[in-house]
Amino acid sequence: MPLQMNREVFVTCAVTGSGATQDRSPHVPRTPEAIADDCIAASRAGAAIAHVHVRDPETGAPARDPALYRAVVERVRASDADVVLNLTAGMGGDLIFGPPDAPLPLRDGTDMIGAEARLAHIAECRPEICTLDCGTMNFAEADYVMTNTPGMLRAMATGMRELGVRPEVECFDTGHLWLAAELAREGVLDTPALVQLCMGVPWGAPNDLNTLMAMVNAVPDGWTWSAFSLGRDQMAYAAAAVLAGGHVRVGLEDNLMLDRGVLATNAQLVTRAVEIVTRMGARILGPDEVRARLGLTRRDPA
Repeated sequence: MPLQMNREVFVTCAVTGSGATQDRSPHVPRTPEAIADDCIAASRAGAAIAHVHVRDPETGAPARDPALYRAVVERVRASDADVVLNLTAGMGGDLIFGPPDAPLPLRDGTDMIGAEARLAHIAECRPEICTLDCGTMNFAEADYVMTNTPGMLRAMATGMRELGVRPEVECFDTGHLWLAAELAREGVLDTPALVQLCMGVPWGAPNDLNTLMAMVNAVPDGWTWSAFSLGRDQMAYAAAAVLAGGHVRVGLEDNLMLDRGVLATNAQLVTRAVEIVTRMGARILGPDEVRARLGLTRRDPA
């Protein structure tokens, strides 16, 4: 496929994630107040969308307590900054196996819940977008499997539609795009869909440009997509995504550094991405423009 640069780009800031980064940088937000403030700062730096996880305020460990999400959303909505909110619905699909000679019983850290429970904070907080991780994969750590069965995804996609929330289909490999296209064919996933191409996450799609283009070429015509990669490749992939026709994601979920030896804030990462995109000759879209293009409605928590 020939490259067709995107001239009108939105930036997503993934502000904290669920990885074990909380003790590697003082800038990774833990509390609902800090997470909300980073969403606000990212918006002011040029991000149209804030992608939100929550953490235990004391330990920084990943959490899925609806009260924590509600505190973030209420603080963002009460501010004078405008940003499209994208809450993760990926929590609650974690399997931690034992060693190869004794994989069962499952180990501490396993967290498997039903589709309705995985959407409880979505129903309460009513963001414009929430994530739908469209596949199961070995995920970085040796014995951790991110689990999203086809039946679970069908149930979650149906629940998102009933809640009036737009899924962002997170795809970590080409097979995940294949499954997303099948869900669309079945009518479970509304089209044109919104897709996030997740590059360089062990053990999904590696972050080389040939694989990126294989992912891009597998996105169905008319769907809107963004892409990101991890660590030092984050800003290179901001440029690559725009050049290949997509949108941009940056943030401390995926990368902690602004430059070698310099720890970043979310706002600094957004500022850097905006500079790259605008220097390429593209225009940065604001949150209202994104809502109009994607058919989103801003709502306050229920």
